[in-house]
Amino acid sequence: MSNLAANLGRATRPAPILPGLKEKLLAVIRPEFRGDEVAFAVDDPVFGATPCAVTGCSRGIHARGLCNAHHQRWQYLGRPDLAEFIAAARLVRQLAPTPKCAVGACNFAAGAHDLCHSHLSAWQRLGRPALPDGLALLKPIAFKRPPAECLVEDCPRWAQSRSVLCRRHHEQWRRHNCPPVEEFARTAEALRRRPTGERIIVGGLPPHLRREMQYALQCRRDEASGKTTPTTVSRAVRLLIATGVGSLLEWTEAQWRALAPNRTTSRRDAVQLIIYGRRHLETLLEGTGWETEYPRDIWRLRNLGPSVTNAVLRFDRIPQPWLRELAKRWLRWRLSTGSSKPTCHLSVRSVTHFAAFLAERAPDVDQLAGIDRAVLERYLAHLRLMTASSQYQASFICALNTFFTAIRQHGWDATLPTGTMFFTSDYPKRPGLLPRALAEHVMAQVEDSANLQRWDDPAHQLSTLILMRCGLRVSDALKIGFDCIVRDAEGAPYLRYFNHKMKREALVPIDEELEELIGRQQHRVRTRWPHADSVLFPRQMNNADGTRPTSSSTYRAALNRWLTCCDVRDERGRPFHLTPHQWRHTLATRLINRDVPQEVVRRILDHDSPQMTAHYARLHDTTIREHWEKARKVGITGKTVTLDPDGPLAEAAWAKQRLSRATQALPNGYCGLPVQQSCPHANACLTCPMFLTTAEFLPQHRRQRTELLQIVSAAEARGQQRLAEMNRTVVTNLDAIITSLTEDVQEEAHCDAD
Repeated sequence: MSNLAANLGRATRPAPILPGLKEKLLAVIRPEFRGDEVAFAVDDPVFGATPCAVTGCSRGIHARGLCNAHHQRWQYLGRPDLAEFIAAARLVRQLAPTPKCAVGACNFAAGAHDLCHSHLSAWQRLGRPALPDGLALLKPIAFKRPPAECLVEDCPRWAQSRSVLCRRHHEQWRRHNCPPVEEFARTAEALRRRPTGERIIVGGLPPHLRREMQYALQCRRDEASGKTTPTTVSRAVRLLIATGVGSLLEWTEAQWRALAPNRTTSRRDAVQLIIYGRRHLETLLEGTGWETEYPRDIWRLRNLGPSVTNAVLRFDRIPQPWLRELAKRWLRWRLSTGSSKPTCHLSVRSVTHFAAFLAERAPDVDQLAGIDRAVLERYLAHLRLMTASSQYQASFICALNTFFTAIRQHGWDATLPTGTMFFTSDYPKRPGLLPRALAEHVMAQVEDSANLQRWDDPAHQLSTLILMRCGLRVSDALKIGFDCIVRDAEGAPYLRYFNHKMKREALVPIDEELEELIGRQQHRVRTRWPHADSVLFPRQMNNADGTRPTSSSTYRAALNRWLTCCDVRDERGRPFHLTPHQWRHTLATRLINRDVPQEVVRRILDHDSPQMTAHYARLHDTTIREHWEKARKVGITGKTVTLDPDGPLAEAAWAKQRLSRATQALPNGYCGLPVQQSCPHANACLTCPMFLTTAEFLPQHRRQRTELLQIVSAAEARGQQRLAEMNRTVVTNLDAIITSLTEDVQEEAHCDAD
């Protein structure tokens, strides 16, 4: 037997089977997954493929639009015109005998041009003479001794050199992942009669490792979360044979991942399948739930509820055991009360960062009682040196403060000092955020119908329109349910969605155009996924059943490509890139600028408080200036102060007004004094010649007049004539202001009535 034949039956070391795993595998693997070869229909949502282009062939595409059998036949015929071959091709017979070489007495299996490998090489060296006339130039092969026949029963062809199989059966043996050659020879006839469709071969693996792969394939089929081609499974099987492992659990995920460090290699998909199977084996062996995960220092969130990710919470980086146990208890409570996964990740990072500080800067703190106010002050100083981001500092301080509050509130450890807490003054001062609404110059470009038609995916186009017109957050917009249209008693359409931040359903009014586009999207989803009715925007890849929504990262990448394609530019002509959340700010600002009541804007944005709406829906500077120019302004004598909006000082006057509103705002008006000058009338604005006011402050003026009259009466009764005289001047000015502003209000009311 040749060296290759000797390697065919090489022994594999016994698998380190964990206790109880074999019994559990035998109990859960269904019969259709237990064979060495698992067959699926060509249209299977997970393991299927596009059918062969030959009419009537139910095998999946291997190459050139042909299944493996027809692709080989096309190669044997010398690669003729593909369209003509497909039109004339017949179904490949399953029981056709292995063809022999076309050269007279040669009994080797035929390959391309109906020649064996040796005669094909000789024919090419002769310059490829025309066949079949060129066969006369080919001489029979001289052997010192006759070659042996193929080891497969009833196969009349000679075995290849360095093998005990003919060429055709040798290729089949390799496709079956090189099982023991004697076992393959016994089952080769059954393999020739295999059904059509896609086939996944796990033969050649040790029995226990084979059961693990069968279970992985069964889980993959049941989840139906994405495509897994038979080629990927074959690569994974060959990789397992090459590593010599006895179980997927024998190596860690990091060790498996090291086999495919380059993301572009073809081995990456095979490694991902092995890791997938390893995770499900862990779940099968150890179970799920808190009893399994809580004792671990690395929590797998997929075992703590429905999760499409493989995220983990790492407590192994907290060196103090007493602090690690409290952190795990806190995170279990947070997850049980519905905290989001990003919030939980931030919570773990904050405690881990604080634990590293204690280990490095305060090693004497060996219990919770040692964390006092002095330690927290040192941590604040350390945190300030570590990062200059006020948002980063505030998030860690807030999370730690919540941690200490939970310990104290639930009585987890009574030794926590009462002074262990952060105060409002401990938080860094966050700078005021500028309005994030997009300029109308930019909005005109993104709302242009010609640019909207440049979207390569109509689902992304619809998502963009929903974001711009409804003001949804991008995560909420992409997770809209399939049946998302609701009508009121008058038949007006509303978009129903789930506000994930507030954890509640919400409604927002939409127009007929958006309703029609949503109907078209529903039709497209029904066409591709006939039974999918969960999300309006399913992801296009790794989504066999159509239940997984498009991710925000996918949409953001498509948005950036679309902005580049449309050549969107800012006022200075520079390429402009935006975030989807800026459309939410823009909608709120537009509504406020159109005098929509803030309460209505709050309901459209589905905010809990008016303060949240006030943060998002900031007025444009031009809108504020327009109202300021229209309002009647009077001085302390009641005379009207006019400013020409088109005059040469209009811009300067408005700039001064903005500064005075921001830095010298008064409870009953505005100061007209430039901020560069000092005021000689301290706390006496009603006697100051630079004081300006409008009708919106009439209630304050009337209230202040009443209070001043009481002060004058009391001063006169006590004989304090100086004090009474000073306040009489203020009362006189107030009377003039109130009279003038009241007349202005009455005139406006009369005009409105007319």
